[in-house]
Amino acid sequence: MEIRLVGEPEIVDDDGVRRPLRGHQSWALLARIVLSDRPLSRRALSAELFPSAQDPLGALRWSLASLRRAIDSPHSFAGDPVTPGLPADTRIDVVDLEAGRFDVERAGELLEGIDPRCGAEFDMWLMIHRQRVAGLVDASIRSAVLHWLSVGESARALELAEVGARRAVLDEGAHVLLVKCLVAVGSHEAAASHVEQTRELFRRELGTEPTSALRDAARPHLADPPPGVSLRAITTSQLESGRAALAAGAIDAGIECLRQAADDAPRTGDDHLVATCLLELGTALVHAVRSHDDEGSLLLQQSADLADRRGDASISCQAHRELGYVDALAGRRPSARDHLAHARTLAEHDDRLLAGVRAVTAFNTADWGRFDDAVAEYELAIDLAHRTENPRREAWALGLGAWAQLRGGHLDAARSWVERCLALTADIRWVAFRPWPLAVLAELRLAADAARPDLHTSRLREDIEQSFALSCSLADPCWEGATARVLTLAHAAEGNPTLALDWIAQAGRRCRRETDTWVAMPVAILATDAELSLSVGDAARAEASARALVSLAARTHMDADLTIGLDLLARSGRAR
Repeated sequence: MEIRLVGEPEIVDDDGVRRPLRGHQSWALLARIVLSDRPLSRRALSAELFPSAQDPLGALRWSLASLRRAIDSPHSFAGDPVTPGLPADTRIDVVDLEAGRFDVERAGELLEGIDPRCGAEFDMWLMIHRQRVAGLVDASIRSAVLHWLSVGESARALELAEVGARRAVLDEGAHVLLVKCLVAVGSHEAAASHVEQTRELFRRELGTEPTSALRDAARPHLADPPPGVSLRAITTSQLESGRAALAAGAIDAGIECLRQAADDAPRTGDDHLVATCLLELGTALVHAVRSHDDEGSLLLQQSADLADRRGDASISCQAHRELGYVDALAGRRPSARDHLAHARTLAEHDDRLLAGVRAVTAFNTADWGRFDDAVAEYELAIDLAHRTENPRREAWALGLGAWAQLRGGHLDAARSWVERCLALTADIRWVAFRPWPLAVLAELRLAADAARPDLHTSRLREDIEQSFALSCSLADPCWEGATARVLTLAHAAEGNPTLALDWIAQAGRRCRRETDTWVAMPVAILATDAELSLSVGDAARAEASARALVSLAARTHMDADLTIGLDLLARSGRAR
């Protein structure tokens, strides 16, 4: 027996025959019971699903009986609270989806076409779970496209990329992957045409242009290397030149060298060199070039697959770590968890590699809302990075770990970590990262000053403005959003709510201007916007921001922020 809740819902028996289940309320009840993490009482279920019925408990009993008939199991959906009690061989597609087993060609909305007349509590539950399922489906499609492209099944990848682009017509990343698939099957004219169509769509619907990542996805292969020199020597030279250029800050030159190396490497017959070139270019596109995470992910997947086949644990570990980082950044947490778990097994006896894997694992765990677990993981990452003399990794873990400490309520520990981070970034002259720990430190200082209303925040605000200016000079949308948000908090603390509202709106615009922004930033900005709007009595703006927060947090598995959003939504409703 299979229960299908994604797309048009249906129940299919072992012979492939559809079992009838009538009524939108019955489908809603089925989903509510089988997807709940705990048994629900009959009174709670009847209040959620049959609020307008003359006899809600009687309506519930009738619907439960219809569920038993549909699955031909008289002992299921019994008791109070109600337990599913499904036959042992029953499969549920949402459970398969969460476990990474799902036919993406059947992708659709949770309970597609079902619009039950239920209470507000169920409506909110359905909206949250539709967002969760949508995020999981989109992540599954993306993962499948990367896999099929990596193993050379370009036609299959193209079919799925088309599904992904249809599902998310305004998601630039979906279009980037579609263009890469078109190039891979040799449809260069179609790829160029799709770039132009997407640019027109974005201009019409969003009033903006796609980033350069879309255009770059359609680029043809680079020129052939010069004759008279061995291809392996040329490729190795391009690889080293690319690394050196990136280390010196010459990003464009470094990327071009690495592109040439990755293009030439397959013809050398050296799989280790190919995997290395793919890893270096993929990592550079993720970390050094704005909005190129999707192209970088494809290269990293190819590197990981090749390294796995040849037993190269170091390269595979690094590639899976970076794939996990990209997924964590975008809120694809289950996928990030799987990549990082694989990377950890490969790094088990290498502390240098393990420091990076644990740091990214902590990053993903913190955004999942599991702050104590994240802090414990960060502590291990910081110790490993220090012991292996990797100050950049140590500073990164301290800076992001301080945010996890702050969000977990450990303010003294957060301050200690962020001050250590700032000392390290000063020692190694890592200017590009400094706006983040400065923003965290400013938020900690504001939290401390809130307990002492006699203190003035003008000096602190000037420090934050300097951090914001540094973020702007770096053209980093994440750090611009983060520092603008803390400036918002400073203006609010000084009693300037109008100016604070202007700054939080600017924070949102800045952090969303690129496609691969850290999703925690718009989430934090929406929460601050809703909180600030409530404080000035603007319930409508607070509700809009809270709804957007709930939707985004649900889709990106940010469970602590989902709870915050639901609370803000309830408060905005009461404030009306």
